Amino acid sequence: MRRIRETTARASESGRKLLIPYLVAGDPDLDTTLALMHDLVIRGADIIELGVPFSDPSADGPVIQRGVERALASATSLVKVLQLVSRFRQQDALTPVVLMGYLNPLEIMGYEAFVEAAAETGVDGVLVVDMPPAEAVDLDALLQGADIDLIFLVAPTTSPARAKLIAAQTSGYLYYVSLKGVTGAALTDYDSVQANIERLRALTDLPIVIGFGIRDANSARAMAALSDGVVIGSALVEQIATLTDITDSASHIDDVAEIISIVRNSIDNIK
Repeated sequence: MRRIRETTARASESGRKLLIPYLVAGDPDLDTTLALMHDLVIRGADIIELGVPFSDPSADGPVIQRGVERALASATSLVKVLQLVSRFRQQDALTPVVLMGYLNPLEIMGYEAFVEAAAETGVDGVLVVDMPPAEAVDLDALLQGADIDLIFLVAPTTSPARAKLIAAQTSGYLYYVSLKGVTGAALTDYDSVQANIERLRALTDLPIVIGFGIRDANSARAMAALSDGVVIGSALVEQIATLTDITDSASHIDDVAEIISIVRNSIDNIK
């Protein structure tokens, strides 16, 4: 089942901008992540990205790194993240789920075992931030055989030749990193983002979503106007950090998810 393709096609036909929240799976625990996933869908999320915790998250800023530390402290592993997706699928068979993380946990599990488990549990896409396209041939072949999309990042520093290669190899959607640096940094150079998105449009018919640096409704609205959708992560993970210090988690989960409601409303009103 190609849930990402179906979801992005519906969004394109209706003129809806894709809203993709990112959560660190297991932050602060897996039950909370599961509750948040369902709440985010209710609030307007189109696709959910789940970060697979890894001890050396080099592409992530301090907010995400602290979320990863909390997830690892609760003993979250790749196997448990896959089990989480299976639990999510018991109530939601439509919303695409993308696993985003680093190569090491996949290598430890083994590509074949990982892809088999990902297909069985209902994963729709995989984004490995430290795997270059040239090294992804074997994993890509296995994922294609399981109807799972392999998604790649394009950065402001990516050369035209490399961007062309990435655009040809990626599936599902193309993820444009809006700034030079790590997740959670401030986004300021909108003109540069616009120029790079226009260049990528000439390379692919896939939806192009923008992530990194999108922290609120204003930045989400600005980036959604230039693209097919936005990924928002650090703002959610920053709010999730407060869940570890409270007892009434249900109401505070709603507070986290409300961020997505606000962003959804903002990007739905782009003229």
